[in-house]
Amino acid sequence: MSVQPKADLYYDPYDFEIDSDPYPVWQRLRDEQPLYYNERYDFFALSRFDDVERASVDWSTYSSAKGTILELIKSGMAMPPGSIIFEDPPTHDIHRGLLSRVFTPRKMNAIEPKIREFCARSLDPLIGAGGFDFIRDLGAQMPMRTIGMLLGIPEEDQETLRDRGDERLRLNESAMPDVEAMFATDDPGTEFEAYIDWRADHPSDDLMTELLQAEFDDATGTRRRLSREEVLGFVNLLAGAGNETTTRLIGWTGKLLAEHPDQRAELVKDRGLVANAIEEVLRFESPSPVQARSVTHDVEHYGRVVPEGNVMLLLTASGNRDERKFPKGDRFDIHRRIDHHLAFGYGSHFCLGAALARLEGRVALDEVLQRFPSWEVDWDNAVQARTSTVRGWERLPVTTP
Repeated sequence: MSVQPKADLYYDPYDFEIDSDPYPVWQRLRDEQPLYYNERYDFFALSRFDDVERASVDWSTYSSAKGTILELIKSGMAMPPGSIIFEDPPTHDIHRGLLSRVFTPRKMNAIEPKIREFCARSLDPLIGAGGFDFIRDLGAQMPMRTIGMLLGIPEEDQETLRDRGDERLRLNESAMPDVEAMFATDDPGTEFEAYIDWRADHPSDDLMTELLQAEFDDATGTRRRLSREEVLGFVNLLAGAGNETTTRLIGWTGKLLAEHPDQRAELVKDRGLVANAIEEVLRFESPSPVQARSVTHDVEHYGRVVPEGNVMLLLTASGNRDERKFPKGDRFDIHRRIDHHLAFGYGSHFCLGAALARLEGRVALDEVLQRFPSWEVDWDNAVQARTSTVRGWERLPVTTP
């Protein structure tokens, strides 16, 4: 049976008002129009957990090769080599394999002491100050230090590179950004060229050196090393992803536990609950809520055909609140039993840095609770970030006793 459009049901990923709290709209999409079409920007969207999960696995139908962001796909720009999120198998699998041996849970857990050190460096000076900012003082600091350390970027340059990345993602108005104009004056990744040149002549124990020296068999069967352009793509991707999503996760953790002081008190008493609490934060407020795909052939959903060549948005954050999968999905519960959620994607594009993000989220929360067992959000000075790729806070100041 075909689902007919409802005139008053509107979803727009660039609309600031919707982005402030998209969940009521997403619930209506799940219930009333699980296959949604937006005429203004010409895209379809899936919002239910099962639909998003199946589409995430089916890369041959829902392709990433033209981009995974709506405005990138619509621009028609060629995707840079080395950006594995913009690739399909077999090339994706080959490039992913080069990184997967680095981002294993075992190797990520080995850097936990360093992550705790980064947290302590940020938080210790704030003890007794009466408050701090979950983003500026922690979320924008520790992930930046961690990914910078892994890549081999000098500490004195890390903040500048992070700020450039943040500025590139920021939306200035409630409309699709002009991607071609953005890239005409700012070529992302070029800021890393000097570091790559330096590492080529001065190898070290970091990911940049590993990428420069790695040998692999490409899709043609040729044994080779990554091109300089491919290394740039890898480094740019990792630097951006390593900063943005974990920063948003830390911000959401601060907000949600301020709103649920009873659950925060449980965490203070029992740190064994922290890991599951982070999973619930990821489910409840997914930092990367929307993924875009290009439809490679006609496909049918709910009695309607989506023609080849269209864009399909996978509303992963909507799926994570779907009551068909998670009973009382709009309730935050650190005790919730979660077999798996969609915050890190699913299938071949499951987030390569998931183990690192989970570790950073867990350590950050543990270190905050150790020093600040309670806090309240200073809403007069909180600022929500506006981007088309991640959702969270630009500033989240809190007051502490």
